[in-house]
Amino acid sequence: MAADPLDSLRLALMQDVLPLGLAVVERARRGGPAEVLAAFDGSSADPLGQLRQEGEPAASQVRENLDRFQPGLGNPVMKVEVRDVDAEDVQVVSGPEAPPPVWDTPATPTPADPAELLAALARIEERLALLQSRIA
Repeated sequence: MAADPLDSLRLALMQDVLPLGLAVVERARRGGPAEVLAAFDGSSADPLGQLRQEGEPAASQVRENLDRFQPGLGNPVMKVEVRDVDAEDVQVVSGPEAPPPVWDTPATPTPADPAELLAALARIEERLALLQSRIA
């Protein structure tokens, strides 16, 4: 899947430029241009990385506020590709590294047949309708 250049630009701005800019602004506010230039005095091997690290907490707050305004604006939603997989292509993982299936836990019984599943779904639907009627 090809990446959209505008999304890539926005991601770079949010992840790289925003923390760097906020650190520069904070240093300028705190100590003026001399404080900003102090980051480039040669004491650090990566002054831009240091500034990014300094500005990351403030940038994280800005991204969270942007997400409250419009979800995905501050922390971009990553695009994924979803496709159907044939039953023959599915590999079943078993052994100690495989997580146990959900129905093997003691809290949830294994459905014996589709009729039981349909009955459980009908009960859930009735309860949701009752809940919606009480809310409204």
